[in-house]
Amino acid sequence: MIDKAVAVILGGGVGSRLYPLTAKRSKPAVPIAGKYRLIDIPISNCINSDLKRMFILTMFNSASLNRHIKNTYHFDSFSDAFVNIMAAEQTPTNKNWFQGTADAVRQTKEELDKVDYEYVLILSGDQLYQMDFSQLLDYHIKQAADLTVATIPVIESDAVSFGIMKVDEKGVIESFIEKPNKDVVQNWKSPVEEQFSNEGKDYLASMGIYVFNRSVMDELFQTLPDANDFGKEIIPHAVLDEQRKVVSYPFAGYWTDIGNISSFFEANLKLTKFLPEYHLYDNVKKLYTHARFLAPAKIFNTIIDQALICDGVICHAKKISNALIGIRSRIGKDTVIQESIIMGNDYYQTLDDIEQLPNNELLGIGNNCHIQKTIIDKNARIGHNVHIIGGEGLEDIETENYCIKQGIVIVKKAAFIPDNSRIGLEAK
Repeated sequence: MIDKAVAVILGGGVGSRLYPLTAKRSKPAVPIAGKYRLIDIPISNCINSDLKRMFILTMFNSASLNRHIKNTYHFDSFSDAFVNIMAAEQTPTNKNWFQGTADAVRQTKEELDKVDYEYVLILSGDQLYQMDFSQLLDYHIKQAADLTVATIPVIESDAVSFGIMKVDEKGVIESFIEKPNKDVVQNWKSPVEEQFSNEGKDYLASMGIYVFNRSVMDELFQTLPDANDFGKEIIPHAVLDEQRKVVSYPFAGYWTDIGNISSFFEANLKLTKFLPEYHLYDNVKKLYTHARFLAPAKIFNTIIDQALICDGVICHAKKISNALIGIRSRIGKDTVIQESIIMGNDYYQTLDDIEQLPNNELLGIGNNCHIQKTIIDKNARIGHNVHIIGGEGLEDIETENYCIKQGIVIVKKAAFIPDNSRIGLEAK
């Protein structure tokens, strides 16, 4: 039945919690794993599930996201597969931009309905996970559900940060609460598989992934014409409506919401582990992205331990450990990089360009630097003998060229850090 479904991937809002990574790009356009973007996750999941009719709803800072999608996802002219970008727009009958997740889908419904479909999957553009959407849709149909909410078991301390579903033995959602307080959260336990119960994961959190019957979505939009958000308004209303069957689809795999700098940092560095929970090395469940045709990484006299080194890197570093080095990164001699994310560069500088640069302002990281617990955004220029050390106890601050958030130093996109600079713990 996957051929009867379409996917709607939400491009996200302002993404303020991921600032400054979202200062010049939308949240789904933020680089991840050195060579991909967050939007590649849901699109790849759709392709791997043979769900190849996708709409991407965008609004904020969407230029680079639109360009990436346009340059990456091309399908055979003889198939009905597509990835259509639906940007927020003003019309003679509507002067408002997208007001929320539900409003975004409502405003683009006219274009959506030009396609023949019976089911619509609502997906987020800023999560890291692998899911077979054909299994999700089969579950939805077998349950004869009007609406299915994908859920993941979580422990009590995490439950207070999510929308929590209370389900019966058949998986039907009986009630819903958004981010329950600590004093009531114990009342929201649900039946879960024994393996999760043994781990204390007795709560079912919404993943922000939904399957609607087309007719049900239409009726809910008509019933709630002013509802702007699925999680806060549409879903709770449908759960309370006795005429609707709303069920939970329990997901047992790895999933994380890239909600803030700390979760983004942790999710990336977990990919460097020997057996990461999110598996990049799969013959079938591939993660697709823009084909750049870059040369292999070139490394000189560097000790590397637990790191991802992407295409096009030129590295003379002394040591790299627990780090992710993005495409076209340039790293100078005797530099040490630990527990950090280097996003790399969008282009190489030519020899002529380098000769004309003042003050050694080369793209990448200079000689004799120490980078630790740091995110360096794309096209940044780090001089020689620079120490950037993040860690606990650092106050959140923002300067022209960098921020410190949650103990992590973030060097801004295209920023310049001059020779001998000391940032973070080294500056104390």
